[in-house]
Amino acid sequence: MSLQLPESSIFRAYDIRGIVDQTLTESGVRLIGQAVASESLEAGVEQLVIGRDGRLSGPRLSAALAEGIRAAGVQVIDLGAVPTPVLYYAAHTLAGGSGIMLTGSHNPPNYNGCKIMVAGTTLAGEEIMALHARIHADRLITAKHQGSYQTRQVLADYLQAVITHNKLVRPMKIVADYGNGIAGCIGPQLFRSLGVETINLFAEVDGHFPNHHPDPSNPENLNDLKKALIEHQAELGLAFDGDGDRLGVVIPGETIDSCEIIWADRVMMLLAEDVLNSQPGETIIFDVKCSGRLAECIRQHGGKPVMWRTGHSLVKRKMRELDAPLAGEMSGHFFFGKPWYGFDDALFAAARLLAIISRQQDTYGLLHSLPTGISTPELHIDTDEGENHEFIMRFQQAASFTNADLNTIDGLRADFTDGWGLIRASNTTPVLVLRFEADNDQSLTRIQNDFGRQIRELAPHFKLPF
Repeated sequence: MSLQLPESSIFRAYDIRGIVDQTLTESGVRLIGQAVASESLEAGVEQLVIGRDGRLSGPRLSAALAEGIRAAGVQVIDLGAVPTPVLYYAAHTLAGGSGIMLTGSHNPPNYNGCKIMVAGTTLAGEEIMALHARIHADRLITAKHQGSYQTRQVLADYLQAVITHNKLVRPMKIVADYGNGIAGCIGPQLFRSLGVETINLFAEVDGHFPNHHPDPSNPENLNDLKKALIEHQAELGLAFDGDGDRLGVVIPGETIDSCEIIWADRVMMLLAEDVLNSQPGETIIFDVKCSGRLAECIRQHGGKPVMWRTGHSLVKRKMRELDAPLAGEMSGHFFFGKPWYGFDDALFAAARLLAIISRQQDTYGLLHSLPTGISTPELHIDTDEGENHEFIMRFQQAASFTNADLNTIDGLRADFTDGWGLIRASNTTPVLVLRFEADNDQSLTRIQNDFGRQIRELAPHFKLPF
């Protein structure tokens, strides 16, 4: 049978992602399944767990994925529609750390893709490209007999495991916004089981995402959550992304504008303190977009801060390398080691956060008091396809910052005594990502102007977002 080869553009740094029926087709997904199964067999893995999020294309692409895996003679354990962390949990508990999650994450409804684990390692970078090379070189294993296929229900097991590791010491009242993403299939039950009074927003899984886009890193997507916080006089708001592996946190104010988003680097301060109280001296990992105050907080509590490259696959790999108990990204990915499994899990993170907060009475005071400076959200500069990576190479070579510590593990980050600035190339879209933080407005303006001047010198056509 002749199958249409998948396009090169869908093979990204962290996972596989494309537009359904354009760059990501059923035949392409079938070949991806067979390629992953071939890699798995060479790693000694004979079964793969698969799952899908709530996107409309999920059922038919999942069928194609299973067909490709079985063609290589590998067994398929199909979880159906589940959040990404549930897939990761099942991969670790049922299939030796091997599985494929069919998800478009926080992308628009017409996207889908694959997050892939083989023998406990989340594939990234060269390993993702190796799948592409294997497919195009026709180095796919085809078995004489198809692999078996079975369905499994694991939501109850996952739910019980999360509850076992997270106990609240007082009642709480929260608002949870699922954005019609797949986390809505389990989140209400999780919070109910934890004994939390919860106002659930948009818990119905709907791949059209009719209410707002399920991306909690965009402040506009948190407006419904803020309104509900005020209306119901809840103490905390939680928001989930489309596949349930990223978490947003909001505390109430008197008005929508005065509600405060607690960005992930500040949430990490609370999580890190909790981990280091029970595991002193451990390493805590965070990505280059996080506040410099996070590293200070980790040191103050006796931990070892490690800044690393952005990307869920890359952070998980570094976490395994350093045997770190906790890691986090500014985008809202939180990764928990023992007694958990080292993967990013917004539902576990939400439960752990509630358990920590429940030990005190003043949720607002606890979260509002977390150290912060004057900072920008993620800022983007649109570029042509591939231009962002080429520009970063030139910027790293040409840039000059006075009295700054430079870090080039992912773009260029310049840390000054009174703030920092970052520019890096996104690995998922053709944009440059920038972020700035400082002790005061004057310092923030100075750092932004320093970056802006040098960006314009190399690329006068770029439209700066500041």
